[in-house]
Parts: sequence; C-alpha cells; structure tokens
Amino acid sequence: MIRLAAIFLLLRRMDNNLLYKIGITQIPLVGSVTAKTLIAYCGGVEAVFREKKANLLKIPGIGKITANAIVNQVVLQRAQEEVEFIEKNDVKPLFYTDKDYPLRLKQCEDSPLLLYYRGNSPLETEHVLAVVGTRNATNYGKKMTEEIISGLKDTGALIISGLAYGIDICAHRSALGAGLNTIAVVAHGHDIIYPSEHANTANKILQNGGILTEFLTGTIPSRENFPMRNRIVAGLADAILVVESKESGGALITAEIALSYNREVLACPGRADDICSRGCNKLIQLNKAALVQSAEEIKDLLGWKQVKEKRTKQAAFFHNLNHEETLIVETLKASSAPMYIDDLALQSRISPVNLAAHLLSLEFAGILVSLPGKMYTL
Repeated sequence: MIRLAAIFLLLRRMDNNLLYKIGITQIPLVGSVTAKTLIAYCGGVEAVFREKKANLLKIPGIGKITANAIVNQVVLQRAQEEVEFIEKNDVKPLFYTDKDYPLRLKQCEDSPLLLYYRGNSPLETEHVLAVVGTRNATNYGKKMTEEIISGLKDTGALIISGLAYGIDICAHRSALGAGLNTIAVVAHGHDIIYPSEHANTANKILQNGGILTEFLTGTIPSRENFPMRNRIVAGLADAILVVESKESGGALITAEIALSYNREVLACPGRADDICSRGCNKLIQLNKAALVQSAEEIKDLLGWKQVKEKRTKQAAFFHNLNHEETLIVETLKASSAPMYIDDLALQSRISPVNLAAHLLSLEFAGILVSLPGKMYTL
C-alpha cells in the first residue's frame, strides 16, 4: 500500500506521465497494437488506468486478465523502477505520440509504443539505410559491407543495424570509420550490452549515433526478442540491404518485414555454391530484392544521387501548374527535408485521392521525385 502511495505521489510530480507510458507496455497480453487501441478508446494513456473494469471489458481484445491488471495498477510498480534507471543513465524515452519519435517507424502499424534511446544522433535523417546479414560473415561479405558504407559517406546516411556478430558489427564499424552516424537496435534492456565482446564498439556508437531498444532493463536477449528487434530495424530505414544470408535466418525475416512496410529491399549477390549467399540470391531470384554491388547503385536506386535543379530553373515549370499542384510544390519548397505523403496531404489540405494523382503528374513532369517509404521531394 505504501509502495502504491509512493507511485501516485511521483505521478503527481511528473508532467509527462512517464510512469503510465511505461506501465501500459507492461500490461499482460497487451502488445503495441492493442495498447494503441486502449489509448484511443479511453482518450489517453493515463485515462486507461483510470477507466472502470466494466468499460475496459467492452474494448475489443481486452479480457478479464488484462482488465484486472489495469485496474489493480500493479504494473506501475515496475514502471517506477524503470523511471529511476532512465533518470540515472541518461536514457531518453520516446512515446509514439512524442514529436521526437521516428516518423518512419511511426507509420508502421505494429511500431513499438515506447522506445528507450541513448545517444547523440537524431533517429530521423534524410537518408537512412539498414544493413543486415549473417552472423558468420565471410571475407567477401565484410568487404562488400565496408566498401558500400564507405561509398555512402557523401550522402550523410544514417546506418542502422543490430550490433550482432558478423555483418551487423561490420556495418557499425564501417559507418564509424566513414564518419557516418550509426544506430544499434538491440533486443535487451540498456543495462547490458550483447554480445559483450562488442562493448567497446557500443561505446563508440554512443558518441556517433546511439543505441535503441523497446525493452526494459533486466530483459535478456532471448530468442523471441530478435524478430521484435528486427521490425524496428526495418521500420527505421528507407531501405534494407542484405549483404549475406543463408536460406533462413534473422536477415531474411528483416527483409520480409521491410517488404510488408513498403520499404526497398536490396541484396548483394554471391556465388551459387556459397551457403552464406543463398538467402540473398533467393531474394533477388524472387524479385523481392534489387541486386546491388556498390554504393553508387544504391544511390541511383534510392534517388540519393539526384541532381538538384536550381530554384530558378524549377520555377519555369510553375506557370503550367494548377492550383493544387502549386500548393504541393510550395509545401515541398517550405520543407527542409523530403515529406511523407500523409504530412503532405495534411499541410496542403488536399484529399489523399487527389493528392496521389497530382503527385504522379508532377513526377512525370520531372518536378518532384518519389523516394522509398512514400516520401517526396522536389
């Protein structure tokens, strides 16, 4: 009873309701999709914990076990422990309604409700590439990873990977060597680094990127956590590059998730008799991935190499534009970075159906370019 009283006292002192935000992620049988449904029905994360049991049971997907856990508010005790760790270790919590929550990831239906981040790099930059592959990387795989990432230096791309053995750690180290920021998405809490052999690299990443997780402290890197980690890797990026992979494994899971998110999937080809390249070759054979062998090819495929026309030259097109097309162009001109189609619709106040038609017309006219992830830029 005293413990709960302390929690409520702390809640009253907190403007951002962080305890509630952490608490809702710990409710039994509630994943990110169900949690978002709960928040939508109740009108806010705090309102979920103040709702009556009878009303909770009327919400789709909520049974007695879940309703009891919410009403009893026991999960807030665990949340308080996490708040204390966050405050002591400079961890930044990112709730999916926060402005700093990565927009690319927010667009994914099953995106995590809450992320925990340590580092100094923005999670949302103009160009983001995830690099994944086998844990048993060959010299060929390591060489391809190093050469491709080094060749992306002029793009300022943010490199995402999972800090694992093999291609993952090679991608992080190659990014650091090229002066690019890199984000390690891990399948455990911030109280450990796994594998421990990568602790030195992890410390360097914190100075030139960051470490991101959806898991609380005390969470070990168990088998079921890695597919959950992989969806974050896929959701954060414009495209996913598979360097080496066997016919099954985490890299191919990440590729399939990326396809479901409408992300570009790229793969490096390998010898037909090389077991570590069979997964990549299969992705290419099934037309699930574009074959790439260099950074230049990636730049071309993703539109990262486009020649930027002078604004005076672009203006020559404008006199032929109708009112709504002019609104689209002006909205994109006002943006300092490529815009998602949803944001473009919101700011231009053009209906999604009409917007899609105008975007296609402007693309054919060479006035704008469509980028992976339903993003557009002049």
